[in-house]
Amino acid sequence: MKSISGKRLCKIVEQKGWVLQRITGSHHIYERPETGQVLSIPVHRNQDLKVGTLKALMKIAQLSEKDLL
Repeated sequence: MKSISGKRLCKIVEQKGWVLQRITGSHHIYERPETGQVLSIPVHRNQDLKVGTLKALMKIAQLSEKDLL
C-alpha cells in the first residue's frame, strides 16, 4: 500500500460525506453526521502518513485502497 499525505486524505473523506468540525493544532477533526463517528487526521505539512496510521484511519472511515486512487 502506498501512503498518502494527511491533506489528501482530508479531501477524500470530505468527498465520502465526512464534515470538518474543527482543527486542533495539526489535527483535522471530522464527524460523520448520520452516525456521529469522529475521525482525527494528522496534517503535518505535506508529509505522508505512516502506513499503520493510514490503515487505522481507513478502517474507521470505511475506505478501501480503491478510494485512495
